[in-house]
Amino acid sequence: MASGELVGAIAMSEPSAGSDLQGIRTRAVRSGDRYVIDGSKTFITNGQVANMIMLVAKTDTAAGGAKGISLVMVETDGLEGFRRGRPLDKIGMPGQDTSELFFDDCRVPADALLGGAEGRGFAQMMEELPYERTIVALWAVADMERAVRLTTEYVRERKAFGKVLIEMQNTRFKLAEAKTITHVSRVFIDSCIQRYLDGTLDTATASMAKWWLTDMQCKVIDECLQLFGGYGYMRDYPIARMYADARVQRIYGGTNEIMKEIIARTL
Repeated sequence: MASGELVGAIAMSEPSAGSDLQGIRTRAVRSGDRYVIDGSKTFITNGQVANMIMLVAKTDTAAGGAKGISLVMVETDGLEGFRRGRPLDKIGMPGQDTSELFFDDCRVPADALLGGAEGRGFAQMMEELPYERTIVALWAVADMERAVRLTTEYVRERKAFGKVLIEMQNTRFKLAEAKTITHVSRVFIDSCIQRYLDGTLDTATASMAKWWLTDMQCKVIDECLQLFGGYGYMRDYPIARMYADARVQRIYGGTNEIMKEIIARTL
C-alpha cells in the first residue's frame, strides 16, 4: 500500500446497515481452506480503485448482534464473483470516489481472516474507531481555520455601502464568534491528539470530539459562507465547496447521533 501497488478500502456499510454494524448481512463462510463471501457494501471510499479491501462480514451467521462478525482482508485482483457498482453521485467531495461493491460466491484464502480467529471483528473495529473519529474531528478543525482565514481575507477587500465589510459590526461580530469557536475547537482536538499519543484517549472523548467539532464545522462554514453573499454559493469559490464537503462529516465514521449515544452510556 505504501508503494502504491495496492490501494486500500474499508468496507463496513451496507444498504441496510450503516451506523448499526451489528445488522450487516454480508457473509464469509468457511469452506475447507477458503472463505466463501456473499453480500454487498455501499458508500465505500476508494471503491472504484481499491484492490485490498478490509471487509466486515458475518463468519457465524447463527450468532446475534456483534457476535460472529469478523474482518477479512480481500485482494480483489482477479477475484471471481467480485464487481464494483457505479460511482455514487454525492453532493460534495467529488474528488473522492465512493462506490457500491458486490461479492457473489467470492473465494479467498482462509488466512485472509484478520487476527487469526473468527468473531473478533466488532472488537477490532471498536478499538480503532476512536482513531478514525479523531481524524474526522481534526479535519473539521482544519476546515474551520481555513474558512475563517478565507472569509477574513474576503471581507477586508469587499466593499458595501461605501466601506469594506470588516468595518461593519455584524461582520466583525460574526467573525469574532467563528474565530472563538475555532480556537476552542483547536484546543480540544490538540488535547485529543496528545491523549491518543499517550494512550489515554477513550471512546467517549473521541466521540465527543467527532460530533461536536463536525457540528461546529458546519456552523462556522455556514456563517462564513453568508459573509461571502452570492459569491459564497458559487462553486468557483472554495467556501462553497467546503460547505458541500462538510455535511458528510456529521454522518460518516458513525453518525453524530450515535456519538451522543456512546457518550450517554458513560453517564
